[in-house]
Amino acid sequence: MGRNTRKRRTPLATKIVAGAAALAVGGGGLVWANFYASAHEEHGGHNRTRSAGAQVATIDCPDVGQKIRDVPDRARGEVDGELATMDSQITNAYQRLATTRRAQAGDSQFVQNSILGPLKDRRKAIIDRIQLEINRAGGRADDNLDELAACQGRPADQQQNGDGQNGGGQDDGQDQDGQNGDGQGQDDNGNGVAGPVADDFIDINDVQPNSRNSRNGLAADGDGGSTGTFTTDCGVNENNLFNSDNLIAAPGVDNGAHHTHDYVGNQDNDAFSSDEDLANADTSCQNQGDRSTYYWPVLRLQDGTQEFDANDQGGGAEGNIGKILKPAQAELKFVGSRQGDVVAMPKFLRIITGDAKSFTNGDANANTSWSCSGFEDRQVTDKYPLCPEGSQVLRTTNFQSCWDGQNIDSANHRDHMAFVQEDGSCPEGFQAVPQLQVRLAYDIPTPTVENGQVQNPYAVDSFPEQLHKPITDHNDFINVMDEDLMNEVVDCINRGEDCQ
Repeated sequence: MGRNTRKRRTPLATKIVAGAAALAVGGGGLVWANFYASAHEEHGGHNRTRSAGAQVATIDCPDVGQKIRDVPDRARGEVDGELATMDSQITNAYQRLATTRRAQAGDSQFVQNSILGPLKDRRKAIIDRIQLEINRAGGRADDNLDELAACQGRPADQQQNGDGQNGGGQDDGQDQDGQNGDGQGQDDNGNGVAGPVADDFIDINDVQPNSRNSRNGLAADGDGGSTGTFTTDCGVNENNLFNSDNLIAAPGVDNGAHHTHDYVGNQDNDAFSSDEDLANADTSCQNQGDRSTYYWPVLRLQDGTQEFDANDQGGGAEGNIGKILKPAQAELKFVGSRQGDVVAMPKFLRIITGDAKSFTNGDANANTSWSCSGFEDRQVTDKYPLCPEGSQVLRTTNFQSCWDGQNIDSANHRDHMAFVQEDGSCPEGFQAVPQLQVRLAYDIPTPTVENGQVQNPYAVDSFPEQLHKPITDHNDFINVMDEDLMNEVVDCINRGEDCQ
Protein backbone atom coordinates (compact mmCIF):
# COMPACT_ATOMS: atom_id res chain seq x y z
CA MET A 1 0.00 0.00 0.00
CA GLY A 2 1.11 3.57 -0.57
CA ARG A 3 0.92 6.74 1.40
CA ASN A 4 0.82 10.45 0.82
CA THR A 5 4.45 11.48 1.26
CA ARG A 6 4.51 15.02 -0.16
CA LYS A 7 6.55 17.28 2.11
CA ARG A 8 7.12 21.00 2.18
CA ARG A 9 9.36 23.37 4.10
CA THR A 10 8.40 23.09 7.74
CA PRO A 11 8.17 25.74 10.47
CA LEU A 12 10.25 25.67 13.64
CA ALA A 13 7.58 23.91 15.69
CA THR A 14 7.48 21.14 13.11
CA LYS A 15 11.23 20.71 13.26
CA ILE A 16 10.99 20.26 17.02
CA VAL A 17 8.43 17.49 16.52
CA ALA A 18 10.55 15.91 13.80
CA GLY A 19 13.53 15.91 16.14
CA ALA A 20 11.57 14.20 18.86
CA ALA A 21 10.27 11.66 16.35
CA ALA A 22 13.77 10.98 15.08
CA LEU A 23 14.90 10.34 18.64
CA ALA A 24 12.03 7.90 19.08
CA VAL A 25 12.86 6.11 15.83
CA GLY A 26 16.54 5.93 16.70
CA GLY A 27 15.90 3.43 19.46
CA GLY A 28 12.13 3.26 19.64
CA GLY A 29 11.38 1.69 16.29
CA LEU A 30 13.40 -1.38 17.18
CA VAL A 31 12.05 -1.35 20.71
CA TRP A 32 8.46 -1.39 19.48
CA ALA A 33 9.31 -4.17 17.03
CA ASN A 34 10.90 -6.24 19.77
CA PHE A 35 7.93 -5.75 22.08
CA TYR A 36 5.46 -6.79 19.43
CA ALA A 37 7.54 -9.73 18.31
CA SER A 38 7.52 -11.09 21.85
CA ALA A 39 3.90 -10.19 22.45
CA HIS A 40 2.54 -12.96 20.28
CA GLU A 41 2.63 -16.70 20.65
CA GLU A 42 1.73 -19.10 17.90
CA HIS A 43 -0.97 -21.58 18.90
CA GLY A 44 -2.28 -23.76 16.10
CA GLY A 45 -1.57 -21.08 13.51
CA HIS A 46 -3.35 -18.34 15.46
CA ASN A 47 -1.80 -15.21 16.83
CA ARG A 48 -2.47 -14.75 20.55
CA THR A 49 -2.22 -11.55 22.57
CA ARG A 50 -2.13 -11.62 26.36
CA SER A 51 -4.64 -9.66 28.38
CA ALA A 52 -3.32 -6.73 30.38
CA GLY A 53 -3.28 -6.57 34.17
CA ALA A 54 -4.48 -3.59 36.15
CA GLN A 55 -0.99 -2.88 37.50
CA VAL A 56 0.41 -1.78 34.16
CA ALA A 57 0.30 2.02 33.76
CA THR A 58 -0.04 4.40 30.88
CA ILE A 59 0.64 8.13 30.75
CA ASP A 60 -2.32 10.34 31.66
CA CYS A 61 -1.84 14.02 30.80
CA PRO A 62 -4.37 16.87 30.89
CA ASP A 63 -5.32 17.91 27.37
CA VAL A 64 -4.03 21.46 27.09
CA GLY A 65 -5.50 21.94 23.63
CA GLN A 66 -9.05 21.47 24.89
CA LYS A 67 -8.61 24.19 27.52
CA ILE A 68 -7.39 26.90 25.15
CA ARG A 69 -9.99 29.41 23.99
CA ASP A 70 -8.78 32.93 23.13
CA VAL A 71 -6.14 32.39 20.45
CA PRO A 72 -5.83 35.12 17.81
CA ASP A 73 -5.87 33.80 14.26
CA ARG A 74 -2.27 34.82 13.61
CA ALA A 75 -1.08 32.76 16.60
CA ARG A 76 -3.02 29.58 15.88
CA GLY A 77 -0.37 27.99 13.68
CA GLU A 78 2.30 28.45 16.32
CA VAL A 79 0.03 27.22 19.10
CA ASP A 80 -1.03 24.13 17.12
CA GLY A 81 2.65 23.37 16.52
CA GLU A 82 3.43 23.65 20.24
CA LEU A 83 0.52 21.33 21.08
CA ALA A 84 1.80 18.81 18.54
CA THR A 85 5.22 18.94 20.20
CA MET A 86 3.49 18.21 23.49
CA ASP A 87 1.84 15.15 21.95
CA SER A 88 5.27 13.92 20.84
CA GLN A 89 6.55 14.35 24.38
CA ILE A 90 3.75 12.15 25.71
CA THR A 91 4.45 9.54 23.03
CA ASN A 92 8.13 9.43 23.98
CA ALA A 93 7.31 9.29 27.69
CA TYR A 94 4.94 6.38 27.13
CA GLN A 95 7.57 4.60 25.10
CA ARG A 96 10.04 5.01 27.96
CA LEU A 97 7.40 3.73 30.38
CA ALA A 98 6.90 0.65 28.22
CA THR A 99 10.60 -0.13 27.98
CA THR A 100 11.71 0.27 31.60
CA ARG A 101 9.65 -2.36 33.41
CA ARG A 102 12.66 -3.86 35.17
CA ALA A 103 13.79 -0.49 36.49
CA GLN A 104 10.26 0.26 37.69
CA ALA A 105 10.13 -3.01 39.59
CA GLY A 106 13.37 -2.16 41.39
CA ASP A 107 12.53 1.44 42.26
CA SER A 108 9.05 2.57 43.28
CA GLN A 109 9.96 6.19 42.45
CA PHE A 110 11.45 5.48 39.04
CA VAL A 111 8.37 6.50 37.03
CA GLN A 112 7.91 9.73 38.96
CA ASN A 113 11.58 10.73 39.01
CA SER A 114 12.68 9.56 35.57
CA ILE A 115 9.55 9.93 33.43
CA LEU A 116 6.74 12.02 34.92
CA GLY A 117 8.90 14.68 36.59
CA PRO A 118 10.95 15.51 33.48
CA LEU A 119 7.79 15.37 31.36
CA LYS A 120 6.16 17.98 33.59
CA ASP A 121 9.14 20.31 33.17
CA ARG A 122 9.06 19.95 29.39
CA ARG A 123 5.30 20.54 29.27
CA LYS A 124 5.65 23.61 31.50
CA ALA A 125 8.16 25.12 29.05
CA ILE A 126 5.74 24.60 26.15
CA ILE A 127 2.80 26.03 28.09
CA ASP A 128 4.89 29.12 28.84
CA ARG A 129 5.62 29.51 25.12
CA ILE A 130 1.92 29.07 24.25
CA GLN A 131 0.96 31.80 26.73
CA LEU A 132 3.62 34.10 25.29
CA GLU A 133 2.50 33.48 21.71
CA ILE A 134 -1.16 34.15 22.55
CA ASN A 135 -0.39 37.36 24.45
CA ARG A 136 2.07 38.61 21.82
CA ALA A 137 -0.62 38.20 19.13
CA GLY A 138 -3.07 40.33 21.08
CA GLY A 139 -4.99 37.60 22.91
CA ARG A 140 -5.20 36.90 26.61
CA ALA A 141 -3.77 33.58 27.71
CA ASP A 142 -5.25 31.70 30.64
CA ASP A 143 -2.88 32.15 33.59
CA ASN A 144 -3.99 28.77 34.97
CA LEU A 145 -2.67 26.68 32.07
CA ASP A 146 0.41 25.88 34.18
CA GLU A 147 -1.82 23.66 36.29
CA LEU A 148 -2.07 21.31 33.30
CA ALA A 149 1.67 20.60 33.13
CA ALA A 150 1.75 17.59 35.47
CA CYS A 151 0.93 14.11 34.17
CA GLN A 152 0.44 10.89 36.08
CA GLY A 153 0.62 7.19 35.53
CA ARG A 154 -2.45 5.04 35.96
CA PRO A 155 -3.50 1.43 35.48
CA ALA A 156 -4.53 0.56 31.96
CA ASP A 157 -8.03 -0.48 32.97
CA GLN A 158 -8.79 2.37 35.37
CA GLN A 159 -12.01 4.16 34.49
CA GLN A 160 -12.09 7.92 33.89
CA ASN A 161 -14.91 10.29 34.68
CA GLY A 162 -16.24 12.90 32.29
CA ASP A 163 -13.94 15.75 33.30
CA GLY A 164 -10.82 13.80 32.45
CA GLN A 165 -9.52 13.69 36.00
CA ASN A 166 -8.20 10.51 37.49
CA GLY A 167 -10.87 8.97 39.66
CA GLY A 168 -8.48 6.93 41.76
CA GLY A 169 -5.11 7.28 43.37
CA GLN A 170 -1.97 7.97 41.42
CA ASP A 171 -0.11 4.95 40.13
CA ASP A 172 3.65 5.16 39.84
CA GLY A 173 3.82 2.58 37.09
CA GLN A 174 5.40 -0.20 39.13
CA ASP A 175 4.34 -3.69 38.12
CA GLN A 176 3.56 -5.50 41.35
CA ASP A 177 3.43 -8.86 39.59
CA GLY A 178 7.17 -8.85 39.07
CA GLN A 179 9.18 -9.05 35.90
CA ASN A 180 10.83 -11.79 33.98
CA GLY A 181 14.38 -11.63 32.70
CA ASP A 182 13.70 -9.24 29.84
CA GLY A 183 11.73 -6.78 31.93
CA GLN A 184 8.31 -7.82 30.70
CA GLY A 185 5.64 -8.99 33.11
CA GLN A 186 3.40 -11.98 32.54
CA ASP A 187 0.42 -9.69 32.04
CA ASP A 188 1.97 -6.72 30.29
CA ASN A 189 0.72 -7.78 26.83
CA GLY A 190 4.32 -8.08 25.69
CA ASN A 191 4.26 -4.61 24.12
CA GLY A 192 3.93 -2.19 26.99
CA VAL A 193 0.17 -2.75 27.01
CA ALA A 194 -0.29 -1.17 23.60
CA GLY A 195 -3.44 -3.27 23.32
CA PRO A 196 -6.06 -4.21 22.58
CA VAL A 197 -6.78 -6.72 25.34
CA ALA A 198 -9.57 -9.19 25.96
CA ASP A 199 -11.57 -6.72 28.07
CA ASP A 200 -11.80 -4.38 25.09
CA PHE A 201 -14.15 -6.81 23.29
CA ILE A 202 -17.78 -7.82 23.84
CA ASP A 203 -20.09 -10.32 22.16
CA ILE A 204 -22.73 -8.28 20.35
CA ASN A 205 -25.37 -10.60 21.82
CA ASP A 206 -24.36 -9.37 25.28
CA VAL A 207 -25.09 -5.74 24.38
CA GLN A 208 -28.56 -4.67 25.46
CA PRO A 209 -30.70 -3.16 22.67
CA ASN A 210 -31.07 0.62 22.79
CA SER A 211 -28.85 0.86 25.86
CA ARG A 212 -26.08 3.12 24.56
CA ASN A 213 -25.89 6.25 26.68
CA SER A 214 -24.00 8.97 24.83
CA ARG A 215 -24.30 12.71 25.29
CA ASN A 216 -22.98 13.19 21.78
CA GLY A 217 -23.82 11.94 18.31
CA LEU A 218 -27.57 12.49 18.38
CA ALA A 219 -29.16 12.10 14.99
CA ALA A 220 -30.32 15.49 13.78
CA ASP A 221 -32.91 14.12 11.37
CA GLY A 222 -36.36 12.91 12.32
CA ASP A 223 -40.05 13.03 11.38
CA GLY A 224 -40.29 16.82 11.40
CA GLY A 225 -38.24 19.69 10.06
CA SER A 226 -36.03 19.06 7.04
CA THR A 227 -36.29 15.36 6.27
CA GLY A 228 -34.30 14.95 3.08
CA THR A 229 -30.91 13.29 2.64
CA PHE A 230 -27.92 13.71 0.37
CA THR A 231 -25.48 10.81 -0.09
CA THR A 232 -22.05 11.30 -1.63
CA ASP A 233 -20.11 8.28 -2.89
CA CYS A 234 -16.37 8.76 -2.41
CA GLY A 235 -15.22 5.14 -2.32
CA VAL A 236 -13.26 3.30 0.37
CA ASN A 237 -9.76 4.68 -0.22
CA GLU A 238 -9.05 2.61 -3.32
CA ASN A 239 -6.19 5.03 -4.05
CA ASN A 240 -4.35 3.96 -0.89
CA LEU A 241 -4.08 7.48 0.47
CA PHE A 242 -2.67 7.13 3.99
CA ASN A 243 -0.66 9.34 6.32
CA SER A 244 -0.31 10.05 10.03
CA ASP A 245 -0.86 13.81 9.72
CA ASN A 246 -3.83 15.77 11.00
CA LEU A 247 -4.56 18.77 8.80
CA ILE A 248 -7.19 20.13 11.20
CA ALA A 249 -5.60 19.69 14.63
CA ALA A 250 -1.92 19.88 13.67
CA PRO A 251 -1.52 21.83 10.43
CA GLY A 252 2.07 22.08 9.25
CA VAL A 253 3.23 19.22 11.49
CA ASP A 254 4.44 15.96 10.02
CA ASN A 255 3.03 12.92 11.93
CA GLY A 256 0.80 15.18 14.00
CA ALA A 257 -1.68 12.35 14.65
CA HIS A 258 0.81 9.62 15.66
CA HIS A 259 -1.54 7.15 13.98
CA THR A 260 -2.52 6.45 10.38
CA HIS A 261 -5.67 7.77 8.69
CA ASP A 262 -7.79 6.54 5.80
CA TYR A 263 -8.72 9.35 3.39
CA VAL A 264 -11.59 9.52 0.91
CA GLY A 265 -12.74 12.47 -1.13
CA ASN A 266 -10.01 15.08 -1.46
CA GLN A 267 -6.72 13.62 -2.67
CA ASP A 268 -4.39 16.36 -1.38
CA ASN A 269 -4.64 15.66 2.32
CA ASP A 270 -1.53 16.12 4.37
CA ALA A 271 -0.47 18.47 7.13
CA PHE A 272 0.83 21.01 4.64
CA SER A 273 -2.24 21.32 2.41
CA SER A 274 -3.63 24.85 2.16
CA ASP A 275 -7.24 25.72 1.43
CA GLU A 276 -6.12 26.53 -2.11
CA ASP A 277 -4.53 23.07 -2.40
CA LEU A 278 -7.77 21.45 -1.25
CA ALA A 279 -9.87 23.51 -3.67
CA ASN A 280 -7.69 22.53 -6.65
CA ALA A 281 -7.19 18.86 -5.76
CA ASP A 282 -8.58 15.75 -7.37
CA THR A 283 -11.36 13.92 -5.57
CA SER A 284 -12.38 10.29 -5.25
CA CYS A 285 -16.04 11.33 -5.00
CA GLN A 286 -18.25 10.44 -7.94
CA ASN A 287 -19.67 13.95 -7.87
CA GLN A 288 -16.62 15.97 -8.85
CA GLY A 289 -18.09 19.04 -7.15
CA ASP A 290 -17.36 17.37 -3.81
CA ARG A 291 -13.69 17.87 -2.99
CA SER A 292 -14.38 17.56 0.73
CA THR A 293 -11.94 15.60 2.82
CA TYR A 294 -13.27 12.75 4.94
CA TYR A 295 -10.81 10.88 7.14
CA TRP A 296 -10.68 8.51 10.11
CA PRO A 297 -8.09 6.30 11.85
CA VAL A 298 -7.55 2.99 10.11
CA LEU A 299 -8.57 -0.33 11.61
CA ARG A 300 -5.88 -3.01 11.73
CA LEU A 301 -5.94 -6.75 12.19
CA GLN A 302 -3.05 -7.68 14.47
CA ASP A 303 -2.11 -10.81 12.55
CA GLY A 304 1.63 -10.22 12.15
CA THR A 305 1.35 -8.55 8.75
CA GLN A 306 4.18 -6.10 8.03
CA GLU A 307 2.40 -3.12 6.51
CA PHE A 308 4.05 -0.37 4.46
CA ASP A 309 4.38 1.70 7.66
CA ALA A 310 5.63 -1.13 9.89
CA ASN A 311 8.82 0.82 10.69
CA ASP A 312 7.41 4.34 10.38
CA GLN A 313 6.25 6.93 12.86
CA GLY A 314 2.47 6.76 13.04
CA GLY A 315 2.70 3.05 12.23
CA GLY A 316 4.67 0.24 13.79
CA ALA A 317 7.26 2.55 15.35
CA GLU A 318 4.47 3.91 17.55
CA GLY A 319 2.61 0.69 18.27
CA ASN A 320 0.15 0.68 15.35
CA ILE A 321 0.78 -2.74 13.89
CA GLY A 322 -0.84 -5.31 11.63
CA LYS A 323 -2.84 -5.43 8.43
CA ILE A 324 -4.74 -2.27 7.51
CA LEU A 325 -8.40 -3.11 6.90
CA LYS A 326 -10.24 -1.04 4.33
CA PRO A 327 -13.99 -0.67 4.74
CA ALA A 328 -16.08 -2.89 2.52
CA GLN A 329 -18.44 0.08 2.35
CA ALA A 330 -18.20 3.75 3.35
CA GLU A 331 -21.54 5.55 3.39
CA LEU A 332 -21.32 9.34 3.66
CA LYS A 333 -24.74 10.88 4.12
CA PHE A 334 -25.94 14.39 5.01
CA VAL A 335 -29.28 14.77 6.80
CA GLY A 336 -31.45 17.62 8.05
CA SER A 337 -32.81 19.05 11.27
CA ARG A 338 -35.85 17.94 13.24
CA GLN A 339 -36.64 21.58 14.02
CA GLY A 340 -36.60 23.23 10.60
CA ASP A 341 -34.51 24.03 7.56
CA VAL A 342 -30.74 23.80 7.36
CA VAL A 343 -28.38 26.44 5.97
CA ALA A 344 -25.30 25.93 3.83
CA MET A 345 -21.99 25.03 5.41
CA PRO A 346 -19.28 27.58 4.69
CA LYS A 347 -16.48 26.37 2.43
CA PHE A 348 -13.50 24.95 4.35
CA LEU A 349 -15.56 24.40 7.51
CA ARG A 350 -13.59 21.99 9.70
CA ILE A 351 -15.25 19.51 12.07
CA ILE A 352 -13.63 17.00 14.42
CA THR A 353 -15.97 14.58 16.13
CA GLY A 354 -15.02 12.11 18.83
CA ASP A 355 -11.82 12.36 20.83
CA ALA A 356 -8.60 10.54 19.97
CA LYS A 357 -7.61 10.86 23.64
CA SER A 358 -10.87 9.73 25.25
CA PHE A 359 -9.15 6.98 27.23
CA THR A 360 -7.23 9.53 29.28
CA ASN A 361 -9.41 12.62 28.72
CA GLY A 362 -12.65 10.93 29.76
CA ASP A 363 -15.77 10.62 27.63
CA ALA A 364 -16.90 14.26 27.47
CA ASN A 365 -16.13 14.45 23.75
CA ALA A 366 -16.31 10.74 22.93
CA ASN A 367 -18.55 9.97 19.97
CA THR A 368 -18.01 6.31 19.24
CA SER A 369 -20.59 3.82 18.05
CA TRP A 370 -19.63 0.21 17.31
CA SER A 371 -22.05 -2.50 16.24
CA CYS A 372 -22.59 -5.43 13.87
CA SER A 373 -24.75 -5.60 10.75
CA GLY A 374 -28.08 -7.14 11.67
CA PHE A 375 -27.70 -5.85 15.24
CA GLU A 376 -27.88 -2.10 14.63
CA ASP A 377 -30.13 -1.60 17.67
CA ARG A 378 -27.18 -2.72 19.81
CA GLN A 379 -24.58 0.05 19.92
CA VAL A 380 -21.56 0.16 22.20
CA THR A 381 -19.17 3.00 22.97
CA ASP A 382 -16.20 1.53 24.81
CA LYS A 383 -15.93 -2.01 23.41
CA TYR A 384 -15.14 -3.63 20.08
CA PRO A 385 -18.00 -5.94 19.05
CA LEU A 386 -17.54 -9.64 18.39
CA CYS A 387 -19.89 -10.25 15.46
CA PRO A 388 -21.37 -13.61 14.41
CA GLU A 389 -20.33 -15.21 11.14
CA GLY A 390 -21.64 -13.29 8.14
CA SER A 391 -22.09 -10.05 10.11
CA GLN A 392 -19.93 -7.00 9.44
CA VAL A 393 -18.30 -4.76 12.04
CA LEU A 394 -19.89 -1.29 11.88
CA ARG A 395 -18.43 2.09 12.85
CA THR A 396 -21.00 4.89 12.73
CA THR A 397 -20.59 8.57 13.54
CA ASN A 398 -23.08 11.43 13.67
CA PHE A 399 -21.23 14.74 13.44
CA GLN A 400 -22.01 18.01 15.16
CA SER A 401 -24.56 19.85 13.03
CA CYS A 402 -24.92 23.24 14.73
CA TRP A 403 -22.61 26.02 13.47
CA ASP A 404 -21.89 29.32 15.22
CA GLY A 405 -22.58 31.18 11.96
CA GLN A 406 -19.18 32.86 11.87
CA ASN A 407 -16.10 30.62 12.10
CA ILE A 408 -14.79 27.74 9.99
CA ASP A 409 -12.57 26.62 12.89
CA SER A 410 -11.83 27.52 16.52
CA ALA A 411 -8.80 27.49 18.80
CA ASN A 412 -9.61 24.04 20.21
CA HIS A 413 -11.23 22.93 16.91
CA ARG A 414 -14.56 22.36 18.67
CA ASP A 415 -16.18 25.56 19.94
CA HIS A 416 -17.44 26.73 16.52
CA MET A 417 -19.64 23.61 16.29
CA ALA A 418 -22.15 21.99 18.64
CA PHE A 419 -24.37 18.93 18.79
CA VAL A 420 -28.14 19.24 18.60
CA GLN A 421 -30.00 19.21 21.89
CA GLU A 422 -32.38 16.44 22.96
CA ASP A 423 -35.28 18.04 21.08
CA GLY A 424 -33.22 18.35 17.91
CA SER A 425 -32.72 22.10 18.18
CA CYS A 426 -29.40 23.92 18.15
CA PRO A 427 -28.06 25.78 21.19
CA GLU A 428 -28.66 29.53 21.34
CA GLY A 429 -26.48 31.38 18.87
CA PHE A 430 -26.02 28.35 16.59
CA GLN A 431 -27.82 27.42 13.38
CA ALA A 432 -28.46 24.05 11.79
CA VAL A 433 -26.30 22.86 8.89
CA PRO A 434 -26.51 19.47 7.12
CA GLN A 435 -25.37 16.76 9.51
CA LEU A 436 -22.73 14.39 8.20
CA GLN A 437 -23.32 10.76 9.14
CA VAL A 438 -20.55 8.26 8.37
CA ARG A 439 -21.19 4.52 8.34
CA LEU A 440 -18.20 2.22 7.78
CA ALA A 441 -18.70 -1.53 7.33
CA TYR A 442 -15.83 -4.02 7.60
CA ASP A 443 -15.39 -7.70 6.83
CA ILE A 444 -13.27 -8.82 9.79
CA PRO A 445 -12.57 -12.35 11.05
CA THR A 446 -14.11 -12.49 14.51
CA PRO A 447 -11.42 -12.56 17.22
CA THR A 448 -11.64 -15.38 19.74
CA VAL A 449 -11.53 -14.53 23.45
CA GLU A 450 -10.74 -17.40 25.79
CA ASN A 451 -9.37 -17.44 29.34
CA GLY A 452 -8.64 -13.74 29.32
CA GLN A 453 -6.76 -13.86 26.01
CA VAL A 454 -7.75 -12.54 22.61
CA GLN A 455 -6.57 -14.15 19.38
CA ASN A 456 -6.04 -12.07 16.23
CA PRO A 457 -7.62 -8.89 17.61
CA TYR A 458 -8.57 -5.91 15.49
CA ALA A 459 -8.16 -2.36 16.73
CA VAL A 460 -8.37 1.27 15.75
CA ASP A 461 -5.08 3.14 15.30
CA SER A 462 -4.38 5.46 18.23
CA PHE A 463 -1.89 7.63 20.02
CA PRO A 464 0.44 5.11 21.73
CA GLU A 465 -0.63 6.00 25.29
CA GLN A 466 -4.31 5.55 24.39
CA LEU A 467 -3.76 1.77 24.13
CA HIS A 468 -5.98 1.31 21.07
CA LYS A 469 -9.14 1.66 23.14
CA PRO A 470 -12.33 1.69 21.05
CA ILE A 471 -13.60 4.81 22.81
CA THR A 472 -10.79 6.80 21.12
CA ASP A 473 -12.35 6.38 17.67
CA HIS A 474 -12.95 9.70 15.91
CA ASN A 475 -13.74 11.20 12.54
CA ASP A 476 -12.76 14.36 10.66
CA PHE A 477 -14.30 16.44 7.86
CA ILE A 478 -13.40 19.55 5.87
CA ASN A 479 -16.13 20.89 3.60
CA VAL A 480 -14.75 21.55 0.12
CA MET A 481 -17.97 21.27 -1.86
CA ASP A 482 -18.37 23.91 -4.53
CA GLU A 483 -21.11 26.46 -3.95
CA ASP A 484 -23.54 24.92 -6.45
CA LEU A 485 -23.28 21.47 -4.91
CA MET A 486 -23.65 22.75 -1.34
CA ASN A 487 -26.78 24.64 -2.37
CA GLU A 488 -28.07 21.46 -4.00
CA VAL A 489 -27.46 19.54 -0.76
CA VAL A 490 -29.33 22.14 1.28
CA ASP A 491 -32.26 22.36 -1.15
CA CYS A 492 -32.58 18.58 -1.33
CA ILE A 493 -32.62 18.20 2.44
CA ASN A 494 -35.05 21.07 2.99
CA ARG A 495 -37.43 19.73 0.30
CA GLY A 496 -37.51 16.32 1.97
CA GLU A 497 -35.96 14.47 -0.97
CA ASP A 498 -33.35 11.71 -1.06
CA CYS A 499 -30.58 12.72 -3.43
CA GLN A 500 -27.09 11.72 -4.42
